[in-house]
Amino acid sequence: MEIKRDIYLQRLIDREHNGFIKVITGIRRAGKSYLMNNILYDHLLESGVSEDHIIKFAFDSADDLIKIGEDPLRFDNAGDTAKVDPEKFLLYINEMVKDKHDYYLLLDEVQNLGAFEAVLNGFLRKSYFDVYVTGSNSRFLSKDILTEFEGRGDEIHVLPLSFSEFEANYDGTTEEAFGEYMIYGGLPAVALMKTEEQKADYLTTQLANIYLRDIIKRYNLQSDKAISELLDIIASGISTLTNPRKLSDTFRTVKQEKTAPYTVDKYIDHMEEAFMLTRVKRYDVKGKKYIETPYKIYFEDIGLRNARLNFRQIEETHIMENIIYNELRFRGYRVDVGAVECREKDSDGKDKRKWLEIDFIATMGSKKYYIQSAYAIPDNEKYRQETKSFDNVSDSFKKIIIVEKSMKPRRDDNGYETIGVKEFLLDQNSLEI
Repeated sequence: MEIKRDIYLQRLIDREHNGFIKVITGIRRAGKSYLMNNILYDHLLESGVSEDHIIKFAFDSADDLIKIGEDPLRFDNAGDTAKVDPEKFLLYINEMVKDKHDYYLLLDEVQNLGAFEAVLNGFLRKSYFDVYVTGSNSRFLSKDILTEFEGRGDEIHVLPLSFSEFEANYDGTTEEAFGEYMIYGGLPAVALMKTEEQKADYLTTQLANIYLRDIIKRYNLQSDKAISELLDIIASGISTLTNPRKLSDTFRTVKQEKTAPYTVDKYIDHMEEAFMLTRVKRYDVKGKKYIETPYKIYFEDIGLRNARLNFRQIEETHIMENIIYNELRFRGYRVDVGAVECREKDSDGKDKRKWLEIDFIATMGSKKYYIQSAYAIPDNEKYRQETKSFDNVSDSFKKIIIVEKSMKPRRDDNGYETIGVKEFLLDQNSLEI
């Protein structure tokens, strides 16, 4: 079964022949290679591009390495130290190019190519090449890789399946699909597995043997113990405000170990660079500035988060918030956590400064939305609590509450909209209704 990734295909189509290297990034197993080598490739053929003008090469494929005279066995035990000879690869490309008409280069796991930055920059100087690359492992997963291409890299970040993509390939009701998505997340391989045992085993194994192993190897960490325990602590506290000092204190009280805030911050950087998780800063709505700390942390895939905790801590409130955050990013929004300062009277009648939270401020160009994630609103008191921060925002941008209960959009007298999470996730225009 092929899982369509139409939104990402369109983003690639929009970037055809733009003079940039298209860098497809994302967490391992999110579907980067399949997007490029299958979905984009098929689109190019259907668009009339001749097959001999699409050059695919995977630098981790024995078949492809043999094509250029490389010995695949040389790479078996050498790890990241062995690189494909760039001269052999360039010779192969030169032999494949027969004219000056447009050629599409689809290069997979390009970090395995020696001097790949120089090779790619060389392609940029030939107008008939349109270059697309993916990479995993080592330094290619770094968020700052685009700087290697002299400012001429164009990133397409691929997330695991959104709920709409997941639900379109799920054999069951929407309610059943959402329940499973909250537990096992949206990695494409997991979505295609049939049993819960398969899904749980896959996520647990991938987390330990791929994601964490890559970080430990890349940064030459002596042990996985500290970073693994930090990941446990972060997984237990998703969607809550935190900072390195608070996490360091948790190490001391829960793990009975000392890990300095600086080390905690460095490890979070490593996990961010591998796209396992994201830190989201608070934005002072009235002061129009960012607040560096505390911040929130969300997982790129909620299934990996749950697997880290052995599926014991399925907290619907926090998980739903994480899913909404990823959906906003999937739609292309820049997302911040909102902070609104207000003043209230204390018991002595004195003014007291207080910060109210808005879960998300989603921005795209001139569009902006204030969004609260509220799993349930059982009474008017809870509703007033959720909308109090909205009351203290003076601008006219749309303000939305997303609840777990299935519900079509509904507005109150203040213009605040409430919508069910499944309705929100399945309708790509739900914010604009």
